[in-house]
Amino acid sequence: MRFEVDAPAVLALTSCTCSMCSKTGFIHLIVKAEDFRITAGKEALTEYRFNTGAAKHLFCKLCGVKPFYVPRSHPDGWSVNATCIDPKTVKGREISTFDGANWEANIDSIR
Repeated sequence: MRFEVDAPAVLALTSCTCSMCSKTGFIHLIVKAEDFRITAGKEALTEYRFNTGAAKHLFCKLCGVKPFYVPRSHPDGWSVNATCIDPKTVKGREISTFDGANWEANIDSIR
């Protein structure tokens, strides 16, 4: 699986406290749809939707990793797992915390 993302060298990331993100270690880089491209391995992706069905979670069928997905909070963009970005392409990371355990009460803070 390969992808490209247009982003600044210092990434503005979000650590979410929801049960899924906190347990899997997903660190979010939210990007516009036009700033993200899957360049290889698209056929190895499988999709899962749960709860509201709004988020489009994509997993690698071969290894089970979720490197990116279309989030409910930003349905016209992508959330890229920063741990899946080549560290040689990043000069720094600024990580904020989002109270995803209380998603409905806090979502307006990141939209």
